[in-house]
Amino acid sequence: MQVRLFDWTQTLYSRHYGPMTFASVFALMVSPVAPLHAAGISAIAVNDQTITVRFDDVVENASTFLLEGPNRIALDVGGADPGSPVEGGGPIERVRQGRFDATKTRIVFDLASPAVVQKGYFSADGRTLTLGIAPAEPDGFSGATKAGRKFYLPPEAHRAAPPRSRYNITIPLGAPTKGIPRPRILGPAGRPLVVIDAGHGGHDPGAISPVSGQREKDIALSLAKKVRDQLLASGRVRVAMTREDDRFLVLRERSAIARGIKGDLFISIHADSAPADSASGATVYTLSETASDREAQLLAQRENKADVINGVNLGGQNQEIASILVDLAQRETMNSSAGFATLLKRESAGLVPFRSDYHRMADLAVLKSPDMPSILFEAGYVTNGSDVARISSEGGQLRIATGITKAVEIHFARQLASR
Repeated sequence: MQVRLFDWTQTLYSRHYGPMTFASVFALMVSPVAPLHAAGISAIAVNDQTITVRFDDVVENASTFLLEGPNRIALDVGGADPGSPVEGGGPIERVRQGRFDATKTRIVFDLASPAVVQKGYFSADGRTLTLGIAPAEPDGFSGATKAGRKFYLPPEAHRAAPPRSRYNITIPLGAPTKGIPRPRILGPAGRPLVVIDAGHGGHDPGAISPVSGQREKDIALSLAKKVRDQLLASGRVRVAMTREDDRFLVLRERSAIARGIKGDLFISIHADSAPADSASGATVYTLSETASDREAQLLAQRENKADVINGVNLGGQNQEIASILVDLAQRETMNSSAGFATLLKRESAGLVPFRSDYHRMADLAVLKSPDMPSILFEAGYVTNGSDVARISSEGGQLRIATGITKAVEIHFARQLASR
């Protein structure tokens, strides 16, 4: 028995090449190398008009297709093993065969001149396949390659059944998860809830300082804990953190966690980076109006509109009304977020250096909650030596936390007064 690697199909394979997935590797690991029972190819004869393939037992099926560059006829036979080397003849310059996968053998006929398969049939006992071939013009052959496969079946009474796998695989899946984890909520009951989000985490380090080698995810988590502690020390709010350790959360999970626990204010903490080391100072991002329009539309178009926005359940509203309600809620939230950004800059005066254009608007996923004021606070630049030293030091982080705490207290005091 001769088994060869399929160097002749490399041209075809390259058209479909892509990264091998885990499933592909897994399949290769567990697939049997040959069927439990397969017919052997006992003879192949070629001439100007026919290709005849004989088997020593019944096979499952066969199919042919054409390939260019170089010109070839490919024959796949299910439930067959490769046979002995075969000489060419007529328009066939060379015959090669080998196992294509666990269930079939491929025979490739290299053509000395263009030829196409006109017909094909099995003998009454299913042990001989005859293919009728005819010469073709180059353009005709090229067109025939696009026609796809031609299939041939032995008589049903003389057809091999597909082999059963010899393998049983059990994969432990573990207990099902219960959705996004609920964070700890600390502080006196009945007070407004501030959700602090430490950016990045886990396999996502964020920006890495070329000055000190420090990672954004570590700076953000340390700073977030300082803010949490100062807010709790004030006694005026409750506080939760989206992550309290080095774990990865996708962007949408972060705002979903905050909405899930009915947060009243969302602060995502990051550290910026820039191509030039001259960039420095803190920046506050809020959601842009363009992003708000798009998010309102997407939320209103959800199949299940059971979202409660500002106390109004959208489940009973038609799409147009739901879209208007979401838009109004989002714009009110955007105004509140922008107001908090201004407040943060004012209350941090003398504590935190800000960029001159400190308030920016962007389409950031963590800011897209329609009814919870949300900001993304870039504490400084890890690419700037002074900034990274300030935002990673104990004193620098305490000053930032003090400014944020003062802004939070005034923000909720204003809300209370307006009621």
